[in-house]
Amino acid sequence: MVNSNLKEALLWILLVAMVIGLTVTGELFGSRIDNTAPPAETQIAEDITPEEAFTLIQANQQSPDFVIIDVRTPEEFASGYLENAVNIDYNSAAFSDEIKTLDKNRTYLIYCRSGARSSQALGLMAVLQFAEVYNISGGITTWQAAGLPVVE
Repeated sequence: MVNSNLKEALLWILLVAMVIGLTVTGELFGSRIDNTAPPAETQIAEDITPEEAFTLIQANQQSPDFVIIDVRTPEEFASGYLENAVNIDYNSAAFSDEIKTLDKNRTYLIYCRSGARSSQALGLMAVLQFAEVYNISGGITTWQAAGLPVVE
């Protein structure tokens, strides 16, 4: 019986010592954290409708920090594109390298024919830590179906 009480007392002492140790350790580690540091930057990488994209374009017409990227082939691009779009061919071997040279702090609107390639490009740009990237869902096909303007 005494042996059982001794074991229970030792377990309680051990438990209390662990709690105190964790509390002290937490305080030590906590004091090393810079609580005055700014919060982490938020990243936006999302699909938007053609109508939302049109509104975004209108709101950023005069902004040098807003870039429209058409990721279709040069032949597809020549058949019609969004005004002021830059063509960076997703199928090009240099695509990834070209994307890496872009300013990550600008706002990008990307699209392709149906949304598949630009969706992949959106994922790449998110991984590369671009701050703000939007992909037109359904690509230029849904853009045109919505009656929105295209340069031909």
